[in-house]
Amino acid sequence: MRIEAWNVPTGQPLADDYWQRFERTAGLYEENPRDLVSWERRAAWLDNEERPRADRRALAEALLAFNERYGSSPETARHIRLLADSGALCVVGGQQAGLFTGPLLVIYKALTIIRTAKEAAEKLGRPVVPVFWIAGEDHDFDEANHIFALTPELQAERIRLEHPTGGREPVSRLKLRPEQWLAALERLDASLQPTEFKPGLMEKLKQFAAQSETLVDGFAFMMAWLFGHEGLVLIDSGDPAIRRLESPLFRRLLERNEELAAALLEGKKRLEAAGYEAQADVPANGANLFVIDGGERILLYRSGREAFADRKGERTYGAAQLLDWAETAPERLSNNVMTRPLMQDYLFPVLAAVLGPSEIAYWGLTREAFRCFGLRMPILLPRTGYTIVEGTIQKNMQKYGLSAEDALLKLEQRRDEWLRSRDTLRFSERFAEVREQFARWYEPILADLSGVNPALGKLGATNRDKIMEQIRFLENKAEEAAKAQFEAALRQYKRIGMSLAPEGKPQERFYNVTAYLNKYGEAWLQQLADAPTDGDSLHYICYM
Repeated sequence: MRIEAWNVPTGQPLADDYWQRFERTAGLYEENPRDLVSWERRAAWLDNEERPRADRRALAEALLAFNERYGSSPETARHIRLLADSGALCVVGGQQAGLFTGPLLVIYKALTIIRTAKEAAEKLGRPVVPVFWIAGEDHDFDEANHIFALTPELQAERIRLEHPTGGREPVSRLKLRPEQWLAALERLDASLQPTEFKPGLMEKLKQFAAQSETLVDGFAFMMAWLFGHEGLVLIDSGDPAIRRLESPLFRRLLERNEELAAALLEGKKRLEAAGYEAQADVPANGANLFVIDGGERILLYRSGREAFADRKGERTYGAAQLLDWAETAPERLSNNVMTRPLMQDYLFPVLAAVLGPSEIAYWGLTREAFRCFGLRMPILLPRTGYTIVEGTIQKNMQKYGLSAEDALLKLEQRRDEWLRSRDTLRFSERFAEVREQFARWYEPILADLSGVNPALGKLGATNRDKIMEQIRFLENKAEEAAKAQFEAALRQYKRIGMSLAPEGKPQERFYNVTAYLNKYGEAWLQQLADAPTDGDSLHYICYM
């Protein structure tokens, strides 16, 4: 595998400035991620015994029980034991529990977490544990229930699980039927070409499916298999054992809910004053918490001083009732995107959080909220991204003289340029000349006809338009016939596009890891984990 840096903006201005021009964003975040002093300062703050935090030993027990369920490796168990020690820190990142791990970016986030934890441990001379936060409390099943596979016809096939209930249950509580897993595996099997790795891969996935009741189960089995040897620690945010540890902070979030909202609004004000657009909704009466009621996850809003309600005001909850649940039934409460960072920092000694560009942007709203609860925003580290260029794609790119930038950003332009270079008959130019000449000869006649009889002028205009339409029709047919000579080349261009930027989207946000495990086994993941980064670039092209 050959890896080269590819410096492109993420498309998220705040995230780009945070990484490349931190001074512009210093009023929104705590620490500069590229300054070693920031890492040392964050570590020193985490050593402060007075900060709000969950019981480390109880957390370690809950993590050990969860990870053992999915075949915890000795390395993961060792890391969990280290977390029980007050001297260990951690690097955390997460994602919702997608089918077969979801898009490739999930895998790349895990690799970034692992690599960052190793590098931080070397810098600081102390244990740093990699932790992957599975967002099992999320209820957006339709976002997590599918993957895409590329068919031999160069079409994107969606492999998906139907929602078993149609409700808004947290994904970690949503039970799937065995036949749903079987149907998804059959479609995946059909989409994967025969390789030396396919039998072993499919057998693994079948074993995992047979033991999985939920998407979180299937996700955790795969992540433990792929990254257990690196000691990656998994946590399900919907785990009842974790909820019990979160109880004290849930209570404070409810008791000081107006202060929380004010802090987030202050964060939004500062962000907008700095010239950025808020990437998350921050309503003045938002509670920034969910309640689980009747199996559904319901976003709460303040409704008066002592009550909360859903968005439409159809379900109401007294403050006393929610405070009681925070102590006696914390599994009935759930964080939203604004309070999840706070809860993560309460549970773990978070040295750094690995985030995608949009996450970095909405975390820019939370600094004052962290401080409101005696916490401090951790160092934020952008997730490293990759684009995989397979051997046949490389050959086609070389054949047509395409760089990575051409293939990823300018493919249609380069394809059309290539076609024009082969257009010896110059149909496009010649038809344009015909239209221009016809219009020049015909317009004087139309003017004369209108002078004789306005009705004749209108008839002539209609006649002109029909002739122009027929010229365009013939031009299109001529272009189709010319392109037919280059059908193989056009198919190769399409294969490049569908492989690297399917439907105009980044490869890492579209395809799933199973297609590459099927072709290359697991070794390429270890190569990515071990590959050095230049400390500046956030995206790399991987030539397989």
